[in-house]
Amino acid sequence: QVQLVESGGGLVQAGGSLRLSCAASGRPVSRYFMAWFRQAPGKEREIVGNINWSGSSTYYADSVKGRFTISRDNAENTVYLQMNSLKPEDTAVYYCATHLRGPLGNPSNYDYWGQGTQVTVSS
Repeated sequence: QVQLVESGGGLVQAGGSLRLSCAASGRPVSRYFMAWFRQAPGKEREIVGNINWSGSSTYYADSVKGRFTISRDNAENTVYLQMNSLKPEDTAVYYCATHLRGPLGNPSNYDYWGQGTQVTVSS
């Protein structure tokens, strides 16, 4: 079992920055690809990006590329999402998750999820 706890969300003005953390416990997550997803009201959950086991490779959705950065500290069992140049359309609940199998962009292929942290960007 892996427990994931996200933190760092909040209310920020457009153009601002936030850093989300995803702290894992129960088992080291260094063996997992990790991802950040987000879900806005009335919309499906979508992938923001993911990071491989070592942190040497990342993927980002086109909507956040160049503005968001995913990193991880396996010694601290934590994954981060640095969000810069935030836009109102980034408003959503943000979740971290551990990848189980299959295509990385599909939320169904992730087994452990955090409870989410709300990010609200005002215009």
